[in-house]
Amino acid sequence: MASTTNQLVQKLLNYRNVLRDDGVSTIEYVEQLTYLLFLKMADERLKAGLGEVVPIGLDWQSLLDRDGDDLEVHYRHILESLGRQPGTLGTIFRKAQNRIQDPAKLRRLVVNLINEETWTSVDTDVKGDAYEAILQDGAADTKSGAGQYFTPRPLVRAMMACLRPKPGETIADPACGTGGFLLAAHEWIVDHHASTMDRDERLFLRDEMVHGWEIVDGTARLCAMNLLLHGIGTANGKSLVTVSDALRVDPGVRVDVIAANPPFGRKSSMTMINEAGEAERDDLIVVRDDFWASTSNKQLNFLQHIKTMLKIGGRAAVVLPDNVLFEAGAGETIRRRLMAECDLHTILRLPTGIFYAQGVKANVLFFDRKPAAADAWTKQTWVYDLRTNMHFTLKTKPLRAEDLADFVESYSPDDRSHRVESERFRCFSYDELMARDKANLDVAWLRDESLDDAASLPSPGVLAAEIVEELEAALAQFSELAASLPIEVED
Repeated sequence: MASTTNQLVQKLLNYRNVLRDDGVSTIEYVEQLTYLLFLKMADERLKAGLGEVVPIGLDWQSLLDRDGDDLEVHYRHILESLGRQPGTLGTIFRKAQNRIQDPAKLRRLVVNLINEETWTSVDTDVKGDAYEAILQDGAADTKSGAGQYFTPRPLVRAMMACLRPKPGETIADPACGTGGFLLAAHEWIVDHHASTMDRDERLFLRDEMVHGWEIVDGTARLCAMNLLLHGIGTANGKSLVTVSDALRVDPGVRVDVIAANPPFGRKSSMTMINEAGEAERDDLIVVRDDFWASTSNKQLNFLQHIKTMLKIGGRAAVVLPDNVLFEAGAGETIRRRLMAECDLHTILRLPTGIFYAQGVKANVLFFDRKPAAADAWTKQTWVYDLRTNMHFTLKTKPLRAEDLADFVESYSPDDRSHRVESERFRCFSYDELMARDKANLDVAWLRDESLDDAASLPSPGVLAAEIVEELEAALAQFSELAASLPIEVED
């Protein structure tokens, strides 16, 4: 039995390579692994006397008993049937489809890979980390677009080191992707509080702590399985991931901590055919009574949604693109209301080159929700510049934990009153920021060293990657403009 994360990852990836020639992408392969792993683990629970999770006839043994075309047909029947079940079961199998059309390869995956392991006896850290590693491998597949659901794990862990969730607190992510922030919150509590937690706190940690929302079925199932493999939730319990558009309505849930990286892309839209036979893309403006302003900008809407979901005294860390800091109109209204009704105490300017989505310039906004008051709650905002003169690429120089260590130390999570200014960390008063044109929070003060000295330029490879990022950003803006223009449809 594979006993280490690396051994398990290599074994799983080897089978991925077998299916690649059949046009199965890494993420599609991980989906198939998800279905089969769940069935096998449910079978192990049944044999251990822990109860039935999957109905007899739709279980793991029913797959082992079949071969050839009969196996492939029955597998599809299992997926369709379990997708109609409630709870975690329904979330994992919702709209599931078989992507392995060759019955011989499906049989090999079932018998030679999944059935050889006793998955419930594999250490949670090993199987969970192995699953995460394969998800990250899938995120690197740019053709699949899966990278939009993956936030660099060093950044996720640094954000959690600042938020510091505690036992008994609820943690949410309204755009949870594959569950990176929810896992990091669980990991932080286990690492720092496990020795002092009682039974009720442990059960709460497993069954009640995390709340995730994800609009894409396939990604929601990956998240649900990712959580399950890390010991969060139960196979026959309620789903901790809600499959829906989080922005559609106030969920009525209020939580202590929110960490999120809403999907990139500024606007939501839909295409309709008008009376003249032209295709028109209408921006979907979200209108909610709990929002400060109505806008089609997804990131601004997620920011407002996150404020709504926080309890009074709750705290949030949210990855948002630069436009949230300077966009006029609704953007200015939202920034002013955020700083008045919440304490926007920290902004981390992120470097480029760290996301799979190219051309992204982003920040992390840290804020606490406060009760109603006559005066603005934000007294000062500290800005940490990790962007100027910092150069990263996904392959040759990825973001690492040590790159964020100075920020976490400067953040001073134990007592923010002990903060000290440095070259990269500056404090700006509320009055200073509100006096800026349109309450622009895109603040920078460091000079780009490459403007003064050609020797300070990064390596050609890094420079080329940065040029690509800038071009991608420009193309994204042109694409957004083109999408807003009418398209003539020929008869």
